[in-house]
Amino acid sequence: MSKPFNMALFLSGVLTVSKVTQQRHLRQARIMQAAIQQRWQCENPWTWKHKHIRWFFDQCLRNNSDDTRYYYRLTVRLVLLRRTHH
Repeated sequence: MSKPFNMALFLSGVLTVSKVTQQRHLRQARIMQAAIQQRWQCENPWTWKHKHIRWFFDQCLRNNSDDTRYYYRLTVRLVLLRRTHH
């Protein structure tokens, strides 16, 4: 059995903000990861496609405030930044 994906390690290179903000991004990234893994069986952000992220926003965040969706968009930007700067 393989080890679970370490989101903190994955984002460590792009999380240069305050500790509180880092924790928020990690929490949100883990929530996204769990939802996408459950629905699409994509275990980590390296395998996420645009449709997975779009699904998360459309289905999982559809009843959330604009502010919450904004903060998740910031987290997605960090995930995508990390994927492009490996």
